[in-house]
Amino acid sequence: MSFPKVAALAALLCMMLRGSFAQLSPTFYDQSCPNLTAVVRDTVSQALQGDVRAGAKLVRFHFHDCFVNGCDGSVLLENQDGVESELDAPGNQGIQGFDIVDSIKTAVEASCPNTVSCADILAISARESVVLTGGSGWVVQLGRRDSQNANRTGAENNLPSPFETLDQLRAKFNAAGLDSTDLVTLSGAHTFGRSRCVFFSGRLNNFNGTGSPDSTLDPTFRDALVIACPTGDGNNRIALDVATPDAFDNAYYTDLVTNRGLLQSDQELFSTEGAETIEIVNRFAGNQSDFFAQFGQSMINMGNIQPLVAPAGEIRTNCRRVNPTTTAAGTAVM
Repeated sequence: MSFPKVAALAALLCMMLRGSFAQLSPTFYDQSCPNLTAVVRDTVSQALQGDVRAGAKLVRFHFHDCFVNGCDGSVLLENQDGVESELDAPGNQGIQGFDIVDSIKTAVEASCPNTVSCADILAISARESVVLTGGSGWVVQLGRRDSQNANRTGAENNLPSPFETLDQLRAKFNAAGLDSTDLVTLSGAHTFGRSRCVFFSGRLNNFNGTGSPDSTLDPTFRDALVIACPTGDGNNRIALDVATPDAFDNAYYTDLVTNRGLLQSDQELFSTEGAETIEIVNRFAGNQSDFFAQFGQSMINMGNIQPLVAPAGEIRTNCRRVNPTTTAAGTAVM
């Protein structure tokens, strides 16, 4: 068989492993790492005691991981030989929480060496972050493996941007196999965490070159943001949900209904005339239990994007770097 045919067959097999043949299970680690959930929960809880933003950071990692080649831990890889990191893509610049992931990985390795992937750690950490800050849990599907490469181009093109319209957001979610309900629901993760002023300051005075503020931004809220984001200081961090910034609840949606969505991409969900997302926002604003239930389902949907499973990939011992390989002479190389 010629080399091109071999390469094509290998690519097809890889797609099959990431596609419908890939099976995840909530009981995947029941025998190999029975204390996994407790270990992750304890470490996330400790992180939240010293950093109220820890939960939001972990959920963001999982989200940004899944939208590029599926949930395979690639977002965590730093630049190294043979790997062009996704972290240099615009959507990942400024992403935080590596120290928390490192702590969780260290605790998991101490309990179950060489067993649990970084991708699965992100998935479990996201759920525990939500539960520990007031939300409801869901059944996390497990059994992912870690990618041995990153996808910088995918990170540049696939990650939703805070400056995008509803049509642009829908297109990116649809490309990942997620619908408008998933879009509105997963955006609700912005009910906790912070955003730098640079990501919304364009709405305050000269929105899209109009010379005026974004008309979908509540004027009183806009005045407060102008004070909080002085000109030239785009690194100030403002709560995405000013009412309950550190709690996982449905206040994000009541903010949208009152035109107090911080990011353009958030307010677009409610302020785009005739959009089907308006009804979903209203539903979640009026029923927190409904939001919690759908959030769990949408997280499962997102976690099932092109799962990478054995024999592909690896279990990284350091989430930031691919495992060293061993040459015939017994020398470890990267």
